[in-house]
Amino acid sequence: MERRAFLAAFGGLCIASGLAALPARAADSPSLSVVENYLAAWNAHDAEKAAALFDEKVSYYDASVGKPTVGKAEAKSAVIDNFMTAVPDLKWVMRGEPIVSGDRVSFEWTFSGTNSGAWADGTKATNKPFSFDGASVFVIENGAIKQQSDYYDALGFYKQLGLM
Repeated sequence: MERRAFLAAFGGLCIASGLAALPARAADSPSLSVVENYLAAWNAHDAEKAAALFDEKVSYYDASVGKPTVGKAEAKSAVIDNFMTAVPDLKWVMRGEPIVSGDRVSFEWTFSGTNSGAWADGTKATNKPFSFDGASVFVIENGAIKQQSDYYDALGFYKQLGLM
């Protein structure tokens, strides 16, 4: 074998061996698929489909509230139904590449829409558009969302709505 052909073959073998040692792409992760389906359900304004991805004992933590909502029915009512009623044109978009590690998925996002419906706490619609950024951490077990934690600038959100 001539030297050039040998080096090309050997180099390709080394590259292929190195690539085989890399972890699977995040896109191939079953945990990420659950989270992507969850965002798609939110963006389709399908509360039932979004809640169907929760574990029965899901723990949903909103940093602006400070304590978790526990249970599928409770999280659907307090979070999903609340936002879908108050913001019927909502859009929740993942920004950048998610970080996937086993059963955990984290990503930054932008949430936007117009507050044209009442909030569950009785706050009337402001009819103001808003857009705010945040980050979420999900724990997926047995194909369901076991835990969701959301972190965002609630003060900035409330100011956009004219509530502060």
